[in-house]
Amino acid sequence: MNNELKQELIFAKQNNELVAIYNFASDDTFTVGYVVAMDSLFVLILGLDMDSKINGLNAVRLTSIHDVKRDNDYLLNVKIREQNAKKYGYYDVWKLEQFLTSTKYGQQPILIQMLTEAFEQEEPIVIGTKEFKDRDDFDGYLASLDAVKLTLNYLNFEDLSSLWTRDILLADIDYLRVKGMQAHNSATILKEIFNFPEQN
Repeated sequence: MNNELKQELIFAKQNNELVAIYNFASDDTFTVGYVVAMDSLFVLILGLDMDSKINGLNAVRLTSIHDVKRDNDYLLNVKIREQNAKKYGYYDVWKLEQFLTSTKYGQQPILIQMLTEAFEQEEPIVIGTKEFKDRDDFDGYLASLDAVKLTLNYLNFEDLSSLWTRDILLADIDYLRVKGMQAHNSATILKEIFNFPEQN
Protein backbone atom coordinates (compact mmCIF):
# COMPACT_ATOMS: atom_id res chain seq x y z
CA MET A 1 0.00 0.00 0.00
CA ASN A 2 1.42 3.38 -0.97
CA ASN A 3 1.55 6.38 1.33
CA GLU A 4 -1.13 8.23 -0.62
CA LEU A 5 -3.71 5.52 0.08
CA LYS A 6 -2.65 5.34 3.71
CA GLN A 7 -3.17 9.10 4.00
CA GLU A 8 -6.67 8.69 2.57
CA LEU A 9 -7.47 6.27 5.39
CA ILE A 10 -5.95 8.59 8.00
CA PHE A 11 -7.99 11.55 6.69
CA ALA A 12 -11.14 9.43 6.65
CA LYS A 13 -10.64 8.51 10.30
CA GLN A 14 -9.81 12.06 11.37
CA ASN A 15 -12.91 13.44 9.63
CA ASN A 16 -15.20 10.47 10.39
CA GLU A 17 -15.83 10.06 6.66
CA LEU A 18 -17.25 7.10 4.82
CA VAL A 19 -14.63 5.25 2.84
CA ALA A 20 -14.62 2.53 0.18
CA ILE A 21 -11.68 0.12 0.33
CA TYR A 22 -10.71 -2.01 -2.65
CA ASN A 23 -8.70 -5.13 -1.86
CA PHE A 24 -10.10 -7.72 -4.26
CA ALA A 25 -9.11 -8.53 -7.83
CA SER A 26 -12.47 -7.25 -9.08
CA ASP A 27 -13.48 -3.71 -8.18
CA ASP A 28 -17.08 -4.95 -8.05
CA THR A 29 -16.27 -6.20 -4.53
CA PHE A 30 -15.18 -3.69 -1.90
CA THR A 31 -15.68 -2.69 1.73
CA VAL A 32 -17.58 0.43 2.79
CA GLY A 33 -17.58 1.93 6.26
CA TYR A 34 -15.82 4.08 8.82
CA VAL A 35 -12.19 3.73 9.87
CA VAL A 36 -12.02 2.65 13.52
CA ALA A 37 -8.28 2.09 13.86
CA MET A 38 -5.14 1.36 11.87
CA ASP A 39 -1.79 -0.20 12.70
CA SER A 40 1.21 -1.14 10.58
CA LEU A 41 -0.55 -4.17 9.07
CA PHE A 42 -4.33 -3.74 9.17
CA VAL A 43 -7.07 -1.14 8.99
CA LEU A 44 -10.23 -1.80 11.00
CA ILE A 45 -13.52 -0.71 9.46
CA LEU A 46 -16.99 -0.41 10.98
CA GLY A 47 -18.64 -1.86 7.91
CA LEU A 48 -21.92 -0.90 6.26
CA ASP A 49 -23.91 -3.27 4.07
CA MET A 50 -25.86 -2.50 0.88
CA ASP A 51 -28.75 -1.10 2.96
CA SER A 52 -26.28 1.24 4.72
CA LYS A 53 -26.76 -0.39 8.10
CA ILE A 54 -23.85 -1.45 10.29
CA ASN A 55 -22.73 -4.96 9.44
CA GLY A 56 -19.78 -5.89 11.59
CA LEU A 57 -16.13 -5.04 12.08
CA ASN A 58 -13.82 -5.75 9.16
CA ALA A 59 -10.03 -5.83 9.40
CA VAL A 60 -8.30 -5.54 6.01
CA ARG A 61 -4.59 -6.09 5.42
CA LEU A 62 -3.05 -2.82 4.23
CA THR A 63 -0.76 -4.40 1.63
CA SER A 64 -3.76 -5.90 -0.18
CA ILE A 65 -5.50 -2.53 -0.66
CA HIS A 66 -5.05 -1.12 -4.15
CA ASP A 67 -7.53 1.78 -4.00
CA VAL A 68 -9.38 3.95 -1.48
CA LYS A 69 -12.30 6.28 -2.23
CA ARG A 70 -13.54 8.98 0.13
CA ASP A 71 -15.72 11.13 -2.10
CA ASN A 72 -17.80 9.75 -4.94
CA ASP A 73 -21.44 9.35 -5.94
CA TYR A 74 -21.68 5.82 -4.58
CA LEU A 75 -20.62 6.94 -1.11
CA LEU A 76 -23.08 9.84 -1.32
CA ASN A 77 -25.85 7.30 -1.95
CA VAL A 78 -24.63 5.22 1.00
CA LYS A 79 -24.71 8.30 3.22
CA ILE A 80 -28.30 9.11 2.28
CA ARG A 81 -29.44 5.52 2.87
CA GLU A 82 -27.55 5.57 6.17
CA GLN A 83 -29.75 8.46 7.33
CA ASN A 84 -32.80 6.36 6.45
CA ALA A 85 -31.46 3.40 8.42
CA LYS A 86 -31.01 5.62 11.47
CA LYS A 87 -34.44 7.21 11.04
CA TYR A 88 -36.27 3.88 10.90
CA GLY A 89 -34.30 2.12 13.61
CA TYR A 90 -32.40 -0.60 11.77
CA TYR A 91 -28.99 1.08 11.56
CA ASP A 92 -27.16 -0.76 14.35
CA VAL A 93 -28.95 -4.01 15.17
CA TRP A 94 -25.73 -5.55 16.54
CA LYS A 95 -25.13 -2.51 18.84
CA LEU A 96 -21.57 -2.08 17.61
CA GLU A 97 -21.43 1.66 18.21
CA GLN A 98 -22.04 0.95 21.90
CA PHE A 99 -19.48 -1.88 21.80
CA LEU A 100 -16.83 0.47 20.42
CA THR A 101 -17.31 2.94 23.27
CA SER A 102 -15.95 0.33 25.68
CA THR A 103 -13.56 -1.63 23.44
CA LYS A 104 -10.61 0.23 21.95
CA TYR A 105 -8.60 -0.92 18.95
CA GLY A 106 -5.21 0.20 17.68
CA GLN A 107 -3.32 0.19 20.98
CA GLN A 108 -2.17 -3.36 20.22
CA PRO A 109 -2.03 -5.26 16.91
CA ILE A 110 -5.55 -5.21 15.47
CA LEU A 111 -5.53 -8.74 14.07
CA ILE A 112 -4.18 -10.28 17.28
CA GLN A 113 -6.68 -8.39 19.44
CA MET A 114 -9.66 -9.42 17.30
CA LEU A 115 -8.61 -13.06 17.09
CA THR A 116 -7.90 -13.23 20.83
CA GLU A 117 -11.32 -11.77 21.65
CA ALA A 118 -13.02 -14.21 19.30
CA PHE A 119 -11.11 -17.18 20.73
CA GLU A 120 -11.77 -16.28 24.37
CA GLN A 121 -15.46 -15.53 23.77
CA GLU A 122 -16.08 -18.43 21.34
CA GLU A 123 -17.26 -15.87 18.82
CA PRO A 124 -17.88 -16.73 15.15
CA ILE A 125 -15.50 -15.20 12.62
CA VAL A 126 -15.05 -14.98 8.86
CA ILE A 127 -11.52 -15.24 7.44
CA GLY A 128 -10.36 -14.40 3.96
CA THR A 129 -6.91 -15.66 3.00
CA LYS A 130 -4.49 -14.40 0.38
CA GLU A 131 -4.91 -17.63 -1.59
CA PHE A 132 -8.70 -17.88 -1.62
CA LYS A 133 -10.01 -14.35 -0.98
CA ASP A 134 -11.28 -13.78 -4.53
CA ARG A 135 -13.16 -17.10 -4.49
CA ASP A 136 -14.26 -17.91 -0.96
CA ASP A 137 -13.77 -17.28 2.73
CA PHE A 138 -13.96 -19.44 5.85
CA ASP A 139 -16.77 -19.14 8.40
CA GLY A 140 -16.40 -20.73 11.82
CA TYR A 141 -14.89 -20.78 15.29
CA LEU A 142 -11.29 -20.77 16.43
CA ALA A 143 -10.17 -24.13 17.82
CA SER A 144 -6.69 -22.86 18.68
CA LEU A 145 -4.62 -19.71 18.35
CA ASP A 146 -0.95 -18.88 18.80
CA ALA A 147 1.44 -16.18 17.60
CA VAL A 148 1.99 -17.83 14.21
CA LYS A 149 -1.17 -19.67 13.18
CA LEU A 150 -4.72 -20.57 14.08
CA THR A 151 -6.93 -23.61 13.65
CA LEU A 152 -10.46 -22.93 12.46
CA ASN A 153 -13.47 -25.24 12.74
CA TYR A 154 -15.44 -24.03 9.74
CA LEU A 155 -18.52 -24.68 7.63
CA ASN A 156 -18.70 -25.98 4.11
CA PHE A 157 -22.16 -24.75 3.15
CA GLU A 158 -22.44 -27.36 0.38
CA ASP A 159 -21.52 -30.26 2.68
CA LEU A 160 -22.95 -30.10 6.19
CA SER A 161 -22.15 -33.74 6.97
CA SER A 162 -19.41 -32.61 9.33
CA LEU A 163 -17.39 -29.65 10.49
CA TRP A 164 -14.16 -28.97 8.64
CA THR A 165 -10.82 -27.95 10.10
CA ARG A 166 -8.17 -25.72 8.60
CA ASP A 167 -4.84 -24.40 9.85
CA ILE A 168 -4.20 -20.82 8.72
CA LEU A 169 -1.02 -18.81 9.15
CA LEU A 170 -1.73 -15.35 10.56
CA ALA A 171 0.54 -13.96 7.83
CA ASP A 172 -1.84 -15.41 5.21
CA ILE A 173 -4.95 -13.66 6.56
CA ASP A 174 -6.10 -10.97 4.14
CA TYR A 175 -9.26 -9.91 5.97
CA LEU A 176 -11.16 -10.79 9.12
CA ARG A 177 -14.86 -10.10 9.75
CA VAL A 178 -16.62 -10.29 13.11
CA LYS A 179 -19.94 -9.27 14.66
CA GLY A 180 -21.82 -9.02 11.36
CA MET A 181 -24.62 -10.87 9.57
CA GLN A 182 -22.30 -13.39 7.90
CA ALA A 183 -20.73 -14.40 11.21
CA HIS A 184 -24.09 -14.51 13.02
CA ASN A 185 -25.65 -16.69 10.31
CA SER A 186 -22.74 -19.10 10.51
CA ALA A 187 -23.06 -19.24 14.30
CA THR A 188 -26.74 -20.20 13.99
CA ILE A 189 -26.00 -22.97 11.48
CA LEU A 190 -23.16 -24.31 13.63
CA LYS A 191 -25.39 -24.37 16.69
CA GLU A 192 -28.48 -25.84 15.00
CA ILE A 193 -26.70 -28.59 13.07
CA PHE A 194 -23.57 -29.33 15.09
CA ASN A 195 -24.41 -28.00 18.58
CA PHE A 196 -21.16 -26.09 18.27
CA PRO A 197 -19.72 -24.70 20.40
CA GLU A 198 -21.13 -27.12 22.96
CA GLN A 199 -22.99 -25.44 25.79
CA ASN A 200 -22.16 -26.51 29.34
